[in-house]
Amino acid sequence: MEKRPQRVGEQLASATQRLSASGSESARLDAEVLLAYVLGIDRSGLAAHPEAVLGSGQLETFEGYLQRRLEGEPVAYIRGLKEFYGTAITVDERVLIPRPETETLVELALARITADLTGAPRPNGSEPYRVWDIGTGSGAIPVAIALELRRRRYGEAVHFHVSDISGEARDVATVNVVSHGLAHLFVFAEGDLTEVAPPPPAPVELLTANLPYIPSGLMPGLPVAASFEPAGALDGGADGLDLIRRLLPALPEVVAAPGAALLEIGGDQGDALEGAVAEALPGWGCTLHADLSGSPRVAQLERTGA
Repeated sequence: MEKRPQRVGEQLASATQRLSASGSESARLDAEVLLAYVLGIDRSGLAAHPEAVLGSGQLETFEGYLQRRLEGEPVAYIRGLKEFYGTAITVDERVLIPRPETETLVELALARITADLTGAPRPNGSEPYRVWDIGTGSGAIPVAIALELRRRRYGEAVHFHVSDISGEARDVATVNVVSHGLAHLFVFAEGDLTEVAPPPPAPVELLTANLPYIPSGLMPGLPVAASFEPAGALDGGADGLDLIRRLLPALPEVVAAPGAALLEIGGDQGDALEGAVAEALPGWGCTLHADLSGSPRVAQLERTGA
């Protein structure tokens, strides 16, 4: 008996129902993203052609992806890609999946860099403006910054030093940097916070870091999808600020004067961080910037001149 054709609209409806039953809060979106990925089209193509028939190989691949999602694996890992600040970032289980709230840090970094370059143009032949991204993971932050600077025609004036304690994470970052044609602007290093090899050749104008900041006690309550991500990229110790506290005393040596550090934090960690900065960095100020939800998300640290 000939099998009934399996059409796009029917498969989407079935997959959405199964994902909803499993507790997914983004069932329809997940189903659309995965099916579009299998078919090599964008999501609008699914809506335009719900009557399209899937081949047997496409059905098998889609079912495999769907099973992985039903088991909790993030869609980004299934696809191997995550959209971040308008570009596709390669990701897998070796690195944290970039979050939308981290785009706040990218926006602040771009504003700082362009203001610095516009306010004090660098003479021909001078050293490039340097950005150091610590705990780079997939490299999403510096790659997004570099691509936007290239679009604004500042790209060649800014060079990036990127580091991570994980050599596997650095490998993923390398893929993203090379695939976007940015390798000539990047130096990769490995090590713990500022103790890296190779180190930057001089203090940098801007330091960025999205270090682990989830309190250890909250780790067991994270969504199932988070269990697929490297715990070391999430767990920030007792109150979530262990690594940030370790980084603070090193900032005067690695950040040029004038210069700044932009650190992502949890939405309820602003007061604790301000206290840590006051204790560890006399003469430095801490300005908190909110993300789109209104939660404090990025701390901007710089010398006050006091």
